Amino acid sequence: MKHLFKRFTVAGAGIAWMLTVLLPAFAQQVETAASVDLTRYAGRWYEIARFPNSFQKQCIGNITADYRLMLDHTIEIANRCKMADGSLDLAVGQARVIDKTGNAKLQVSFAPAWLSWIPMVWGDYWVLELDKNYSVATVGSPDRQYLWILSRTPTISEADYESRVDNATKQGFDTSKLIKTRQ
Repeated sequence: MKHLFKRFTVAGAGIAWMLTVLLPAFAQQVETAASVDLTRYAGRWYEIARFPNSFQKQCIGNITADYRLMLDHTIEIANRCKMADGSLDLAVGQARVIDKTGNAKLQVSFAPAWLSWIPMVWGDYWVLELDKNYSVATVGSPDRQYLWILSRTPTISEADYESRVDNATKQGFDTSKLIKTRQ
């Protein structure tokens, strides 16, 4: 009985340690901007940095995203990037607001419209941080697998960049994965 108690105590201490060390970042809810005026958010954004992802792996630079508000309250997205062979790639998709209280939580899809009823074709696109002039934004996903730093201009100051990185780190994103975009 005494040995069984020791085993449970050791196992319990191990589990408690794992929960203390491993869960804080994931227990923390990813926070979004308080509100996003989608009319002001529309227009061209330049990618400053991103987490590597499968759908952009062929892009070598000159990455932009153009957002256009549609009459049905969705947003048309046109993502462009320069490919290694010098050609431009264009991906057109749509976004929809999933939390209308602040318009900061959206989902995006680049699948054909006839597949839009399938939940798996939609990905989370949360506006995490947005300056008051709508000139710099940080966008990510609540599972922390995606992160982008965007700007209305092809470059931002190092101070602005570091501020965005620091804020994303505080939200539990592994910002060591960020790669800067060549514009």
